[in-house]
Amino acid sequence: MSESPRPPILEILPESAPFSPEQRTWLNGFFAGLLQLDAPATPLSPEEAAALMPGLLAPGGAPASAEADDGAPWHDPAMEIADRMKLAEGRPLPRRMMAAMAQQDCGQCGSSCEEYSLSIVLKKEERLNLCVPGGKDTSRMLKKLYEEIGAPGVAPAPSPAGAAAPAAAEAPAHAPPGRSRENPVTATVVTRVRLNKPGSEKETWHVEFDLTESGLEYVVGDSFGIMPVNDPALVDAVIGALDAPPDFPIGGRTLREVLTDGVSLSPAPDMLFQLYSYVTGGERRQKAKALSAGEDPDGDAPTLDVLAAIEKFRGVRPDPEAFIEALDPLQPRLYSISSSLKAHPGRVSLTVDTVRYEIAKRQRLGVASTFLAERVRPGETVKVYVQKAHNFGLPADPAVPVIMVGPGTGIAPFRAFLHERMATKASGRNWLFYGHQRRDCDFFYEDELSGMRAAGVLTRLSLAWSRDDKEKFYVQDRMRQVGSDLWAWLADGAHVYVCGAVRMGGDVERALVDIVSEHGRHSRDEAVAFVSDLKKRGRYQADVY
Repeated sequence: MSESPRPPILEILPESAPFSPEQRTWLNGFFAGLLQLDAPATPLSPEEAAALMPGLLAPGGAPASAEADDGAPWHDPAMEIADRMKLAEGRPLPRRMMAAMAQQDCGQCGSSCEEYSLSIVLKKEERLNLCVPGGKDTSRMLKKLYEEIGAPGVAPAPSPAGAAAPAAAEAPAHAPPGRSRENPVTATVVTRVRLNKPGSEKETWHVEFDLTESGLEYVVGDSFGIMPVNDPALVDAVIGALDAPPDFPIGGRTLREVLTDGVSLSPAPDMLFQLYSYVTGGERRQKAKALSAGEDPDGDAPTLDVLAAIEKFRGVRPDPEAFIEALDPLQPRLYSISSSLKAHPGRVSLTVDTVRYEIAKRQRLGVASTFLAERVRPGETVKVYVQKAHNFGLPADPAVPVIMVGPGTGIAPFRAFLHERMATKASGRNWLFYGHQRRDCDFFYEDELSGMRAAGVLTRLSLAWSRDDKEKFYVQDRMRQVGSDLWAWLADGAHVYVCGAVRMGGDVERALVDIVSEHGRHSRDEAVAFVSDLKKRGRYQADVY
């Protein structure tokens, strides 16, 4: 038997890179794997290669070993950043930057955690504050790591005053309209229906958009990006606290316009406190410097949004333009798509929890959730885009059974999955675990799910209500109750999907390990390895936030 020809090694590093042939071969393979390339690629420029070299070389100038870089053990959204960075010690710079991310692969930065980190190291992305779930901890760590590639400690970022214009200029050439945060399109809000019934402690909305004019398409598992605007009342309060004219000119726009859709008003960024340290003195200057360094001199740092920061330094009047430059750009927000184009052509729907809470007798609002819940009206348009899912989607074989665990708004992608399987007449069985606080007022899409059960599309529906009895009962508790049947589905090749809060995701994974151990008759270590193998083979997929 003749030997199959080996695929050619991709030449990614330029020949001018100062490596031996063996080192270049290893690094080309490393980048091909990291970038998931399987076809000839444009070689990196000498400058790009130089930017990567310090982070990819082990002490002595040799490439870091593939074994030392394998597995990304920190890629766990439930792990604290300090623990993630500890695990990443000694790894190449792109991997340590990846460890600084929130590990959710949510796509809010426009890519996965791994891709975002590599883009920063390659200097293709200068913005270090795009990891919304990671917050200040991530951006501070990225700034620190950025110094290792010979760049200034704070990377230049697009000016918030002209946020829309620079973003459009930086849009990737290959990204069509509506497929990236840099190049959104408009979609019309069609309906907004509250899902909770009277008596609920929550406020959750089903929001539907018409995509006909935009021409946008998506597949189930994708996310929908919303470009929100800030609450006008908050904008007015910030302008009042600044004691600045609303029409103050900034980059061809007014102060009010920039505060409305150009900059984030929560939380207060380190740069804002740094600005205050420049324009005030005495004890307040020392407090501002401490806050800019991530310290908490008064025990209130986590509660300081932009308005609270202005009020903390009441009487200090920074120049409005300098003030705006110190703020972070307003980031888009991503929501799991809860519909299927095959079932509802030209439409997309979201399942949105409205965020409202009180700090220091002032109500704080979720930017995008309250924008969708009350400020944008049916018939109005919103800037949107579709974010392709990172390893979260239905199995290619429609006959494969699926187990879906999605309490609360975590039901969103699974409503989409079920509509898709129904529209395509997929033969695979479907089992949904859903839970919330109270059955009487928090059973989202109850009529739809009952109809799917009656039609045979939804094979099993397992419910859990945490506030209906004296003792709280969650989806992971229900899973353990039906563990024998769950194990039988796994043995039959079922794929498992989890969507919801990070803590819930961890609880569900532990429950699955328990089920595999008990009903599959495995030791604890074997059960952990079994679930890990499900992940590697794409049979266990999670979308947690």
